[in-house]
Amino acid sequence: MAVLYFLLFALWACSSPSDDSVNDKSADSTLSNLSDEQLLDTVQYYTFQYFWEGAEPNSGMAPERIHMDGLYPDQHQYIITTGGTGMGLIGILGAIERGWITREAAVKRFDKMLTFLEKADRFHGIWPHWLDGKTGKTKPFSPKDDGADLVESAFLMQGLLAVREYFKNGNEAEQKISQRIQTLWEEMDWSWHTQNGQNVLYWHWSPNFGWDMNFALEGYNETLVTYILAAASPTHPINPEAYHQGWARSEAIRSPRETPYGYSLQLRHNGAEELGGPLFWAHYSYLSINPKGLKDQYADYWEENRNQTLINRAWCIANPGKFRGYGEDLWGLTASYSVNFYHAHRPGDDIGVISPTAALSSIVYTPEESMKVIRNLYENYGEKVFGPYGFYDAISPHHDFFPQRYLAIDQGPIVTMIENYRSGLGWKLVMNAPEIQQGLEKLGFSYEIPN
Repeated sequence: MAVLYFLLFALWACSSPSDDSVNDKSADSTLSNLSDEQLLDTVQYYTFQYFWEGAEPNSGMAPERIHMDGLYPDQHQYIITTGGTGMGLIGILGAIERGWITREAAVKRFDKMLTFLEKADRFHGIWPHWLDGKTGKTKPFSPKDDGADLVESAFLMQGLLAVREYFKNGNEAEQKISQRIQTLWEEMDWSWHTQNGQNVLYWHWSPNFGWDMNFALEGYNETLVTYILAAASPTHPINPEAYHQGWARSEAIRSPRETPYGYSLQLRHNGAEELGGPLFWAHYSYLSINPKGLKDQYADYWEENRNQTLINRAWCIANPGKFRGYGEDLWGLTASYSVNFYHAHRPGDDIGVISPTAALSSIVYTPEESMKVIRNLYENYGEKVFGPYGFYDAISPHHDFFPQRYLAIDQGPIVTMIENYRSGLGWKLVMNAPEIQQGLEKLGFSYEIPN
């Protein structure tokens, strides 16, 4: 296993340097003898590389996917993801704090990103899900999803707000980055996505098809942060009624129940009421919004997310499908690549595929349990599951399925949640933003700001 560590380091060290290359980082231990701290450092560092060395060259943004085999559907090697980029931004800030890159290199990268985002297609200030990294033009996500994607834009802006807060008191170049993010934030018209004042937000708007997709954001799923940002907007906010009547379904979102594994859920998970949804529902909205102490009239979100994680783990340990490899050191069901290309794996819809992002991004909720998975994957599976951008997206010992492929929306939560677990960086930055606090209070949340 020591060979893998030094091989990966050598591959990185010998790669062509860019104008914002990472500082030299020496290997100081063999794979099999890493402490928990060294192991987290290694996993976080290589996952960060997805958003640094792996970034799309023209835009500096995160590619939707990276396939080590070089095979892509429909020229997707050039397609960047708005939401996936946002999910990795706190990981870039963590890299500054850990000395892997300089502040100057990060400012240069953020300047490139913002220049791209300022010129890229937007609709009432809202970006699409996918953009062509070379041109900034919309790449349709589906036939009618060819315009504004409110949820992916929320995932992008939560990361950008962390960057804004990080640099707002810095030097002239750093403050300029913060000011440009502020302008993009103010230009986002969240109220437009209520379809003329309805008490609910809608996910999509198309310049060609209008509101045809008609996808209302009703909970519970991954989109809570969309309502928080919409309420917090300094220029185009929504009314609290949209949250309470729309997201919370006029209180129908509440559905307290015990599960067979001894952990309770307070909320009705859309389409997954019995055992909870895929684990990304406990990750995406909480990359910047601190779930610790986050409560409203419907739920304690720390308890909800931790219990969802423990239910997911318990399902895998019970292993009703009798899939090889499952256990206390290999669990975690969420949306990822799969034996049928892509699948939103969850308890009750389990086809024998483990997604490393599920347990790794849950480290804030289940540190000991997640570390067992990290160590098992790293030490016992090695090169089959770990590459130049961290753990690959999905594995299945049962199906002998070990694709060397990555997705931004799975790598981003890993690098950000590991940093939040270690330092609380993303939570501290965004939860200290005045308008975020105002938005939370407007919707009736109580919250904690990490020290």
